[in-house]
Amino acid sequence: MLCSLHLCGTLNRCAAPCIRGARAPTGLAVTHLVTDPCIKCKYTDCVEVCPVDCFREGPDFLVIDPDECIDCAVCIPECPVNAIYAEEDMPVDFASFLELNARLSRQWPTISRSIAPSPEAAQWKDETGKLSGLDPELLGISPLSPTPNR
Repeated sequence: MLCSLHLCGTLNRCAAPCIRGARAPTGLAVTHLVTDPCIKCKYTDCVEVCPVDCFREGPDFLVIDPDECIDCAVCIPECPVNAIYAEEDMPVDFASFLELNARLSRQWPTISRSIAPSPEAAQWKDETGKLSGLDPELLGISPLSPTPNR
């Protein structure tokens, strides 16, 4: 977590969480992350309220850059599909998204303004397990090499 008291002082939206974070033990990294419900929906209401532009945009969903997120939580109530969690509140089923957000945030560009959601957002918003339907190459997962015949 990056504490930026000068940003909080001017925006006055995240001062309390940031101050609490400043009292956290050294080395404790707390972040928020985007999870499965965002996939194929890509609502960007969260982007508009983020005081530090920590969201990154991929082809099918958003991720949060853990090095930029200041743990202010203003994005959580803005997400219409409840895809954003504080790391400590994340359901166990979404554990893989912690690493995925960190890795993809280094590859995808920053998104700092709201855009229209995916055209299929209404169709996908209530679906679960959407991560498994994405292109493995997009996620940086290499397919298993076939075993040579002997």
